[in-house]
Parts: sequence; C-alpha cells; structure tokens
Amino acid sequence: MWTPTTRRQHSRVGLRYETDLTDAEWAVIEPLMPRPAPCGRPPLWTTREVLNAIFYVLRGGISWRLIPKDLPPRSTTFGYFSRWRDTGLFGRINHHLVMADRERVGREASPSAAVLDSQSIKTTESGGPRGYDAGKRVKGRKRQALVDMDGRALVLDPQPADVQDRDGAVPVLRLSRRTFPFIAKAFADAGYAGNRPATATIITVEIVRKPPHQVGFAVHPRRWVVERFFAWISRNRRLWKDPEATLASARAFLYAAAVMILVRRLARSA
Repeated sequence: MWTPTTRRQHSRVGLRYETDLTDAEWAVIEPLMPRPAPCGRPPLWTTREVLNAIFYVLRGGISWRLIPKDLPPRSTTFGYFSRWRDTGLFGRINHHLVMADRERVGREASPSAAVLDSQSIKTTESGGPRGYDAGKRVKGRKRQALVDMDGRALVLDPQPADVQDRDGAVPVLRLSRRTFPFIAKAFADAGYAGNRPATATIITVEIVRKPPHQVGFAVHPRRWVVERFFAWISRNRRLWKDPEATLASARAFLYAAAVMILVRRLARSA
C-alpha cells in the first residue's frame, strides 16, 4: 500500500533520469560487474553509465538509437549489452542478488520451493523465433518463469509461443538444478500437468487447480506470486511486447528487469 513513508522510500526525485542508479544501488551491483581490461585504451564511459543507459532503454521501451545524448551512445551501450548478454552476466547478477535478498529477510539463500508459470507476449516485426499460442490467441513468444515463494526470479526462459507449457517447463526445471539445487517442489497450474514436467528432474511438480465452481477472476493459492512477478516486470515498456530478434536478447532483458527490482530493494534496506 502506498503511504507517505513508502512514497519517500521509492522516490527517484533528484536523479537525472528515474532509471539512473543511485549511489546506494551502485554499491550493491558494482562488486558483481566485470572489471575493465587491464590493458588497452581506457574506456570513455563508466560501467555505471552504461548500466544507466541499458536500464533507460528497458524502462522506456525505446530503440537503441533513441538513447539521450548525455548517456553513452548506442554503439557503446549495445556493444556492452551484447557482451554481457553473451556471457550471461545479468543472469549471474540476478542469482547473487536473489540469495542476498533472501538472506536479508531471514530465509535460506537457496529456496526449497518455487512457483512456475508462463506469460504469452506478442512480438514485433524484428523477427526471430516465435509461434502461435492457440490458447491465448497470441502470435509471439512465451516467457517461462520460475520464481521463489516471494516472487524473486530464479529462472527465466523465453520460448516460441507454440511451445506447450508441459514441454517448456522441462528446460526451466533442469536449469534450476545448476543455480538453485535445493528446490524440492514447484507449484504450477494445470498446463504443467503430465509426465514430462514430473519426470524432468527430482523436483515434485504440484498442480494448483482452480476451484471447480469459480466464476470470473479469483486469486489462486501459490500461483498469484508468479503473476505478481509478471506485473512487476511489465512496468518496463521494453517488455510490453518482445521486440528482440534473438531469444538471448529477450532473456537478457528479462533478467535485467529482475535485477533492477532486487537492486532497488536491497539498496533501500541498506
């Protein structure tokens, strides 16, 4: 609930752009960023400014060429983004921040339970892998998301929209074993019922079904957590549709959105 106190805590007044990292936020993420090369020409732009530009593109939903003049130019920003995308940097940062935020609230660093769901989203004319989700009547991509019980992103995986949930869950569950090996149970909706998710890993997939006499909208136990996560990342206009030409870029922006949430949360609590 918004109160005068919470509004002050979340206020971005005084920053050049609302997406700029504050000193407290930069202190959280700086140790996780790669160091500049020890040899060669010194970079003209700091890593902090490059991150500011990437977050500006993410939140504003603009193309690279529309980056403001007082931020790093599009060639520099996209060059860094491409390197960080190809090395999986945003995913690794998210992994560290998830553990730090869980420990902050008194939980174990690695979760033992998670919630799994997908979000179908339209694509643009940029091309790349896509499909048609007949159930949602959406031509584009599907975002598979595995989150912990508080809604922190654990594994995010964009796929063509014609991939069935029961098939798309398999790589997500298997990927989770590398970074969060203590997950024992995952809650999901009826779309994930079947042998493939159940036998993909040692994780038990528990199906949370809607009440038999439900009419209209209703909040379902467990599943509302991942729906809230989708609402959180949808504040970023770059994610309203999927304009990326590759699944790797789409994945990088999803993790960047999750990183933005956790960096701000940890900085406020410092």
